[in-house]
Amino acid sequence: MTVPPLVQTLPFVAWILLATLAMGSFTFVVVTQALSDVTPGYVRFSAATAAILALLTVLMTGGLAGSDALVIKPGATADSSLLTLILAIFVVVALVYAFAGGSARVKTGLGAIGVAVGLVALARAALAWAPTTADAVPLLVQLAVLSFVTGGSLAAIVLGHWYLVTPKISERPLLLQCRMLLAGLIVQALLFVTWTTLGGGPGQGPFDAFTSGPVLLVILRLVITIAFPIVLTWMAWRTARTRSMESATGLLYINFAAVMAGTIGAAALYVSNGLLV
Repeated sequence: MTVPPLVQTLPFVAWILLATLAMGSFTFVVVTQALSDVTPGYVRFSAATAAILALLTVLMTGGLAGSDALVIKPGATADSSLLTLILAIFVVVALVYAFAGGSARVKTGLGAIGVAVGLVALARAALAWAPTTADAVPLLVQLAVLSFVTGGSLAAIVLGHWYLVTPKISERPLLLQCRMLLAGLIVQALLFVTWTTLGGGPGQGPFDAFTSGPVLLVILRLVITIAFPIVLTWMAWRTARTRSMESATGLLYINFAAVMAGTIGAAALYVSNGLLV
C-alpha cells in the first residue's frame, strides 16, 4: 500500500516544529537572562522545557524516512546518528544551564554554547536533507528564522504567565522579548518576499510559489502567519509598556497560534514541494 505524500511529510513537519520550539525558546531565554532582570524561576522552567522539547526531537530523529515523493530523498535520512548526537548534547547543555548555579557571566557563556549547538543541529539537518549543499544554505536560514520566531513566541507566552503569578517583576524582560520577536517576524517577512520573488528552494524559480502548487497556502502563510503576528506582537509590546500584562499575554497567545500554524505550513511546503516561503 502506497503512503500518500502528505502523510509522509508529517514526521518531518513534527520534527521541524519540535526543533524550532526547542532551539528558539532556549535562545530567547539566554538573551533575556543576559540583557534583563528576568527571574531565575522563569529561566529554569523555560530552559528545562526547551531541553524536554529537544529530547522529543531526539526520539523522533531515528524514525525519519525520506521518500522519492518528497524533496527529502530516502538516502538523506539513512544515517541520523550525528544529528541525534548533536541534539543529545543540546539537551544536556540546556539542562545544565537550567539548574546550574554560578555567576551571570558563566551562565551566559553556557547559554551561548547551547545556542551554538542548536544552530549546528539545524545545520546538520539542512545539509542532510537538502538535495545539494547550495540548497542547504537557504534551508538553514529558513530553519534558523523559524526557530527564532516559533520558539520565541513560546518563550514570550511563558514569560507573560510569569507576570500573572509574580506581578511586581520588571516589565523589561517582556518588552525585550516582544522587540526580539517583532524583529524576527520582520526578517521572516523579508525572507518571504525574497523566496517567492527570487526563488530559494530546490528548483524553485521566481514567483513559482504563486504560479504552481498550493497558492492559497502561500497567501495564507503571508497574511495570517507573518503579517498578522507582526501586528499582534506590536500590540503586545504597546500593551506591556502600560503593564497590562494580562492583555499582552492574551495577544501573545493568539500570536503563538498563528506562528505555529505558519511553521507547520512552511515546513510542509518545503518537504513536499520544495518551496521556501
